[in-house]
Amino acid sequence: MSAKKPFYVRFNVPKELADAAYETIFMIKETGKIRRGVNEVTKSVDRGAAKLVIIAEDVDPPEIVAHLPLLCEERKVPYIYVPSKRQLGVVSGIEVATSSIAVIDPGEAKGVFEELISKIGALRKGGS
Repeated sequence: MSAKKPFYVRFNVPKELADAAYETIFMIKETGKIRRGVNEVTKSVDRGAAKLVIIAEDVDPPEIVAHLPLLCEERKVPYIYVPSKRQLGVVSGIEVATSSIAVIDPGEAKGVFEELISKIGALRKGGS
């Protein structure tokens, strides 16, 4: 780890798991339903629609997404961090970077999605 993580990053995500998150979003965007951007993600979590939240670690200023981990924990929505908002935008099917994504419906990627959720749960229980 060369750079210090932003203050809102509450646990470290191994590269393999972050890559799996990117791949899962890429699959879900084809047949499922996702919301992009911090406002849409916040609304999705608040309304109980979000099944998973993915937050980029390179958001500037960090205050934009700082509330998301707390909100997710409060609402018992699993969440994970990925290193790049640019890559998060690309895998979600848009040309621009996005700070966060909420999965509303995994669509045909349900199996892969559930595997990712279980890995996130194991990571969190591991006392990270």
